[in-house]
Amino acid sequence: MNKPQVPDFLKNIRVVLTRTSHPGNIGSAARAMKTMGLTRLYLVEPKVFPSPEADTLASGAVDVLEQATVVASLAEALSGVTVACALTSRRRELTTPLAVPREATPELVARAQAGEQVALVFGNETFGLSIGEVEQCNRLVTIAGNPDYFSLNLAMAVQVMCYELFSHSGFAMDYLKPAGEPATLDEVEGLCGHLAQAMDDIGYFRRRNSERLMRRMRTLFGRAGLERDEIDILRGFCKQIERVAAEHGKIERS
Repeated sequence: MNKPQVPDFLKNIRVVLTRTSHPGNIGSAARAMKTMGLTRLYLVEPKVFPSPEADTLASGAVDVLEQATVVASLAEALSGVTVACALTSRRRELTTPLAVPREATPELVARAQAGEQVALVFGNETFGLSIGEVEQCNRLVTIAGNPDYFSLNLAMAVQVMCYELFSHSGFAMDYLKPAGEPATLDEVEGLCGHLAQAMDDIGYFRRRNSERLMRRMRTLFGRAGLERDEIDILRGFCKQIERVAAEHGKIERS
C-alpha cells in the first residue's frame, strides 16, 4: 500500500514561539512539528536565530527552519489568524475557558479544514507567555501533568500539541500494516486435516480424544484469523513431522 499524503489543511496551522532563549529548542520544536506534518514556524524575537545548534537538533527538519518567519511582535505572528491558542501552565486571572489539548484540538482541526488560520502560541522557556501575549489569544490550553513537578520542555510541549492535532486529522496508518491475504475456510480445514494426520503419525492421539481435540484446534484457528502464508508455514511444519515419522517408523498406536 502506498503511503498516504499528509493532510493539506495542516498548512493552515502555525506554531509560534515567542522570545525563545535557546536555539536548540527551536530546532527540536521544528523536528517535533515535521514529524506530525506541520511546517509553518513563526519566531517572535528569538534570542539567537539562525543557529548551527538549531540546525543540528532539527535533524531532518532543517527545511522547517529555513522557511521559518521571524517577526518582531506576536501581533505580526498572528496576522490573519482566527483562532490562537495560548499554551500556559500557570493560573491566569482570565475568563477565557481553559482546555487540555485533547479537548481543544477537534475545534482547531475543524477550523483549519475550513480554511481558517490557526496558531499555537508558546512562550519563553523560563517565563512562559506574558499576560499581554495571552490576552492576544482567544483560547487557553494547558498540558495536564504532575502538579508537584510540572516542568515540560518547550519542544516537548510542541510535540504534545502537534501529536494531538495529527491524531484528529483522520490520517490512516494502514500503510504500515503488513499486507496479508486471509485464509479461506477450505484452506483452514485443509490445515486441520493435515495437522490431524501429522499428530496421528507421531502417536499424539494415544490416550486422547482426537475428535474433541481437533474441534478445539478448529476453534483456535478460526479465532486466530489465519492468513495464507501462515497456513503455508504450519503445513510445512506438518510435512516435516510426517517426514521424520516416516524415517523412524510410525509410532505404534494402542
